[in-house]
Amino acid sequence: MTALTQAAAAATSDPRRWLALAVLLTGTLLPPLDFFIVNVALPAIRADLHASADVSQLMISMYAAAYAVTLILGGRLGDLYGRKRIFIGGLVGFGVASALCGLAPSPAVLVVGRLLQGISAAIMAPQSLASIHAIFSASEKNRALSLYGATFGLASVAGQLLGGVLVSTSPWGLGWRSVFLINLPIVVFAVPAAWVLLRESRFEHSARLDVPGALLLAAGLLALVVPPIEGREHHWPWWCMALLILSIPLLLVFWRYEKAQEIADRTPLVLPSLLAVHGLRRSLASTFFFYSLAAFFLVFAAYEQIGLAHDALASGLAILPLGIGFFLGPLVSPHIARRMGSRTAAFGMLLEVLGLVVVAALAVAGAPSWLALPLFLIGAGQGIALPALVRSNVDHVDARWAGLASGLVNATLQISAAVSVAMVGGLFLAIAPDGASAQDVRLGFALACLTIGAALALAAGLSWKRRANRTY
Repeated sequence: MTALTQAAAAATSDPRRWLALAVLLTGTLLPPLDFFIVNVALPAIRADLHASADVSQLMISMYAAAYAVTLILGGRLGDLYGRKRIFIGGLVGFGVASALCGLAPSPAVLVVGRLLQGISAAIMAPQSLASIHAIFSASEKNRALSLYGATFGLASVAGQLLGGVLVSTSPWGLGWRSVFLINLPIVVFAVPAAWVLLRESRFEHSARLDVPGALLLAAGLLALVVPPIEGREHHWPWWCMALLILSIPLLLVFWRYEKAQEIADRTPLVLPSLLAVHGLRRSLASTFFFYSLAAFFLVFAAYEQIGLAHDALASGLAILPLGIGFFLGPLVSPHIARRMGSRTAAFGMLLEVLGLVVVAALAVAGAPSWLALPLFLIGAGQGIALPALVRSNVDHVDARWAGLASGLVNATLQISAAVSVAMVGGLFLAIAPDGASAQDVRLGFALACLTIGAALALAAGLSWKRRANRTY
């Protein structure tokens, strides 16, 4: 009996699997929630801690870089040492890091806390997706992944709204610190629940962690991810370009080392032969272009506050139709999948393209009151596509490699977010720099929407032409 068959058999006999899913979704909720929630709290943090603009930027970029770089390692740790054990360890680490952030007496301590938060989140997050792949049968997986997608969407949009509410209401006089300390009761509840409800799953054969491979990959990904995150803020200094160039030989050395490890019958961090599967490569490429939508949140906020002169609360409320669509989309995704099969992801992305084109037209025409419907289409399309795209990636691998596949998917999403924010944000700022007129801001926003739409159309094409699943 293969590992995948054993996992499916165990899933159907485990009556706690849906309760376990509720706990696993905590690991899906917290990482994006803590990325977006801090954006709203930054002005209050800067004022209270007397932080410079560069340091406040580090509070976001340090989390994003640490998260992106550590995701593949986090997924591999679950494969080797047990997904339940690593999930609980990541939760505890995230709680400790959140407490450090919430009690930080200085900007430097807060930046360190954000670094630890990013690492802990990357250790925790892949275990959710990997465990779903391992404990649910094929007939139940669409439903489980739809709830995964709904949680991801809810966290992405709710983070900004929750951050605004916490900072403005300042519960118990905590002010901005509440955006970090709110994680503690969630972690305190989730850790014992995970201990009781989750069953252990891991790679059947004992193996050691590929430490040299992990270090080489971390160095290569840091060199690739940090420039898009920091470059725009610092006007693309020489060291950003140097790091980008350096990332190529670092990743080549890593790839050759991993090939040598696999040939020697050791357990590399990333299996080169796994990525030789045509369908997985194509799905990961589609995933990369798919998350170009991450840049939309950046340019939409600027459009609302500068182009339309709305305040922060009104801007947060304006994104609600997208959030509603993002929440509902994954819930209907399984029903669409029954009709469209492997083309469900492409269908969702084409809905996003339609929504983005309409939003761009309305922005140029100066008709913001009609934005709700196309924003809903964008969110619904994202929500429909995400679970289907995730499944198209993880279904190409056996359950024993589920952690690695999960880490690859999440890392691809995060790298895509960093690159798209840098590229689309750079395009927007070239058209609408600081002090630009409202008309220029609207034009920049429209062109940014069309650029994101083009990337999503490419992702839809890659997903539509995807071959039938082949499991490695």
